[in-house]
Amino acid sequence: MDFLRPDRWEDALAAKAEHPTAVPLAGGTDVMVEINFDHRRPSHLLDLTRISDLYAWETDGPDVRLGAAVPYARVIAELSGPLPGLALAARTVGSPQIRNRGSVGGNLGAASPAGDSHPALLAAGAVVEAESVRGTRLIPVDDFYTGVKRNALAPDELIRAVRVRKAAGPQQFAKVGTRNAMVIAVCAFGLALHPDTRTVRTGIGSAAPTPVRARAAEDFLAAALDEARCWDTGRPVPAGVAEEFAALASAACNPIDDVRGSAAYRRRAVGVMARRTLGWAWRQYTEGTTGETGEGNDLCA
Repeated sequence: MDFLRPDRWEDALAAKAEHPTAVPLAGGTDVMVEINFDHRRPSHLLDLTRISDLYAWETDGPDVRLGAAVPYARVIAELSGPLPGLALAARTVGSPQIRNRGSVGGNLGAASPAGDSHPALLAAGAVVEAESVRGTRLIPVDDFYTGVKRNALAPDELIRAVRVRKAAGPQQFAKVGTRNAMVIAVCAFGLALHPDTRTVRTGIGSAAPTPVRARAAEDFLAAALDEARCWDTGRPVPAGVAEEFAALASAACNPIDDVRGSAAYRRRAVGVMARRTLGWAWRQYTEGTTGETGEGNDLCA
């Protein structure tokens, strides 16, 4: 196994073009586990830790442009205001050590259906900034996941950043695990209210071959909130609407039975999380708050 260690982004792109099978390494929280257990033996490792730009974030108009290697700990500490859903998801990732090393860019690169950042990114409508020696490509996160641990990156592309729209309304995240910390999700759910467009977006993790949105549930809820004039009045979401939203979210799943949980349990849990996150987010909306609340988002199986 050869170790490539560029000092500049341009050199990293050149190395990836020359060695398309090279595996990027920044936090290493997924890659090193696979190597240590001999689940992966790449011919080249491409160490990106010397490229400082990947560890920076900036405001880019209505978006936050998050460098691919910005660790979860900094998302929690610095971005809970503009990106509350992502910050809530980041709080559930691994241990403090993992949160100080792992990043959203790494989570995207691994493309595991159980990745904790994916539901929040789907709900927020993020865009992945991929780059190669051929140029830059902006990939909507909805189109990024192509299969189990597969993504839309070309062999010579690297993730440079993730563009996430600043929250215009409340965002929530919930995760079910076999214990309260340091656990791979049995399933997870992200929700974002977008009052500026009167729309709703969702994200479901670990309940289908890829992270997915519950599009029918989103469309139903947005229409129901309009019809009941909830956006205008702030009146409570009708109980029947919340129940139907939960049922449609469950129906969006395509889970499997595995050692962490059954398919039936995952469908049921996603519905419960959909109803609860809607309740939390709507209460924030009526109270005029959008920031991260940390409200009950860890649900033990």
